[in-house]
Amino acid sequence: MNAMSFTPPPADKKRLEQGAEFTPRFDEKGLVTTVVTESETGRLLMVAHMNAEALALTLQTGIAHYWSRSRKSLWKKGETSGNMQRVHAIETDCDQDVLHLKVHVEGDGVSCHTGAHSCFYRQVELVDGQPRLVAHEHLSQK
Repeated sequence: MNAMSFTPPPADKKRLEQGAEFTPRFDEKGLVTTVVTESETGRLLMVAHMNAEALALTLQTGIAHYWSRSRKSLWKKGETSGNMQRVHAIETDCDQDVLHLKVHVEGDGVSCHTGAHSCFYRQVELVDGQPRLVAHEHLSQK
């Protein structure tokens, strides 16, 4: 696979925000936050991070790759579970420091390591005046 590099963001704000050049703004750790939604429904599936290598592999293969901050390694989403994320679109925000992937989840359609369809399977609610997490999706039995 050919190496892909990304041009540093331009200093000219208008060029950054309105130009056609893709210049992702990686943070001091070399990562860009990536929001992932289901292309068919728009449902929020997960939030992850990409380094330049993960982003390049995602662009080249059409399969989502991320950087695992906990494992400190490249991660091809769904490689072991079969629930790969096929990328339908990649968007970036105005200052190019956040990416938005619209994906179709293959396999069982599960995106969370807990077995939930989405990593956002709990809702914060006030119970007796205290914030509590209430599950709104059943988790698989692992």
